[in-house]
Amino acid sequence: MPENHGCPEMWRAKLPKEQAPAPFEFKVTVQPPRPSTKFGFSMIEARDLVISILLVSGVGLSMLGTNLLRSRADVVIVLVLAFTASFLIHEMAHKITAQRHGLWAEFRLTIWGALITLVSIISPFKIISPGAVMIAGVADKDTIGKTAVSGPFTNLVICAGSLALTFIVPEGNPFFAAVVFAAAFNAFIAVLNLLPFGILDGWKVFQWSKLVWALAFVSSVALIAEILAFFSPYIQLF
Repeated sequence: MPENHGCPEMWRAKLPKEQAPAPFEFKVTVQPPRPSTKFGFSMIEARDLVISILLVSGVGLSMLGTNLLRSRADVVIVLVLAFTASFLIHEMAHKITAQRHGLWAEFRLTIWGALITLVSIISPFKIISPGAVMIAGVADKDTIGKTAVSGPFTNLVICAGSLALTFIVPEGNPFFAAVVFAAAFNAFIAVLNLLPFGILDGWKVFQWSKLVWALAFVSSVALIAEILAFFSPYIQLF
């Protein structure tokens, strides 16, 4: 050992070892996106909405009977506009309601939802769920429930409005069947979304208020029953 024989370089061995540098420390603060102060669309949201509208319109057209689909082009255009409005107003109701409660809200296309909706175009079973309005922020059960029910509620209003038009549009008019089908389409969307399962609007509404859910669900089922009872010759679903 150097210390046993007077090594002249002994001083090197006795130097204090350099202390290892302290590990790098940092702090991360996670904050939800700021709520929108005005209504508008980001580029991503606009892209996802356009793709979703095309998918929803495809499902709607696939539900038409061949006679109606081969009728006048202007009737088909009106139906496509009705499908677009039904989907878009539903999603925008979610977005506006969430923003009014101070939440960030934007529509996003989901891979599985888009695939299921795409398959529904050629399948006898129709599921319309290409995406959803994503929200971020602090929200209680009351806010979530009101945001969820706002979408199906717009479809019930559109359905009721379409049925009211059947008293104005003459029965022999080519647009009469289009009005009836628009009513049926919106009633179908309302019932589908109000099912109290999984990630559907109905489950959020059911968790918030069983009374509100029951009123909305029974109303949507009643509208479908009325349409099938009085206008079945004009609609050919599936």
